[in-house]
Amino acid sequence: MNRNLLIGAILLAAGCASGPPEPISKKLHENPSLTRVRMDIDAYLGRDVRWGGVISKIENLSDHTWVEIVKLELRGDGSPIPGSSSDGRFIASFDRFLDPVVYEVGRRLTVVGAIDSSIQRPIGDYDYLFPVVAVEGSYLWKAAEYAPSAAYPGPWYYYDPWYPYPYRYPYPYPWPYHRHPYYR
Repeated sequence: MNRNLLIGAILLAAGCASGPPEPISKKLHENPSLTRVRMDIDAYLGRDVRWGGVISKIENLSDHTWVEIVKLELRGDGSPIPGSSSDGRFIASFDRFLDPVVYEVGRRLTVVGAIDSSIQRPIGDYDYLFPVVAVEGSYLWKAAEYAPSAAYPGPWYYYDPWYPYPYRYPYPYPWPYHRHPYYR
């Protein structure tokens, strides 16, 4: 009986282990930072990277699509961490058409691929050097269900309108409603 319980616990723990989704699960020997790549792009040509972030622009050209991404730090499962520090932007080059409605500005995207080239393009009045990643695999993360803010970082139903009142006496409500306004 104890052996079956141990095997079940091991299988349960193995099933709960989260790794990167299949399209971006390629093992990388080293994942250089965007800052290092931008400083010496020629030294990193052909090197594989796993980068991700927030889509800032999408351009469908005749035979490929360029997605401009503001790079963010990645979690262990490969998902970009919202609000984390960014060390710049890069371009993910897909060899197919991507629908701009699906790959909309603001969505999180992680790509795996080789650094193919670089291109100088303006961001406002500033000429910026973008490393171009030839995408081998990508994962578009789910869109946010709500618009988080500093005051309310979660969905509306996480917040109790009676929050300022503590969960102990004295309550501002008369006797039979002394516990909480919801429990009437």
